[in-house]
Amino acid sequence: MSTTGSTEALPKQAILIVNAMSRSGAEAFEEVRDKLISAGITLIEAHAINDPDHMAPAIRDAIGKAPMVIIGGGDGSLSTNVGYFVGQDKVFAIIPLGTANSFAGTLGIPTDIDSAVEVIANGKRKWIDLGRINGQYFVNAAAIGLSPLIAQTVPHKLKGYLGIVGYLIWAMWCAVRFRPFKIIVENDDGGKDKLWATEVRIANGTHHGGVELIESQTIDSGEIVIQAVTGKSVFGLGWSWLATMLKLRARHGTIREFRGIRMTLDTRPRLKISVDGEITAKTPVTVSVARRAIEVAAPYEEQF
Repeated sequence: MSTTGSTEALPKQAILIVNAMSRSGAEAFEEVRDKLISAGITLIEAHAINDPDHMAPAIRDAIGKAPMVIIGGGDGSLSTNVGYFVGQDKVFAIIPLGTANSFAGTLGIPTDIDSAVEVIANGKRKWIDLGRINGQYFVNAAAIGLSPLIAQTVPHKLKGYLGIVGYLIWAMWCAVRFRPFKIIVENDDGGKDKLWATEVRIANGTHHGGVELIESQTIDSGEIVIQAVTGKSVFGLGWSWLATMLKLRARHGTIREFRGIRMTLDTRPRLKISVDGEITAKTPVTVSVARRAIEVAAPYEEQF
């Protein structure tokens, strides 16, 4: 795979694929298409996908036809399909149309359509890492604990109408019945750590839940980060989130981080894992990093 494209301008020809099932995808499709064309992007094709079974075939087909594929959708849509870009020498561009849009936050891409289109029209190619869980690629962050419980049970209408506010309301409801758990992290060198936690993030990027939570990570670091919110108290988890959002010094005392190219992660009891908002794995898992795996459309002034 060539890496000479890291300073090249982005292609001006692309195929647009919008997940019309995402929170704002259906109503945004025509606006996104028209604004991309006005910004100077030649759209070879443009598709609004209404059936989840059609998303992956449309992306695979687009990769074979265009130098850049623009995907509009939430973090789940992006993460589920990013593996098709590995080794293809095609640019992966995004229009964030989900609820949290954490991957856009990691890349420094604003979540309004005009700004996202501006990045695609006038940004640059950027090589980034991808995370892997049991060999499956993901773009940004996975989580164990309260986040998967919320993702698995949040009413669709609450999520659709209220967005991230709906998530926060449901999070408070879920916190009442949530219990802490024990994690076991093992490095390739045989080192093993055991501790109590209320949440664990497996981070390729900096953002989770739309918030910058993993400040030590960069999306081209060459390492994967496991960040645990330590202790047994759900109130402690809430304090950790608040302290991190407000950038209080105390935030560093609420977490513990493990870094490496490859690690194994287990929990007691065994728990489901939310990968960029979608429940797709369960502990125990092997987590790793795929170094410089794909090129993305990034802001010209790097913000990560």
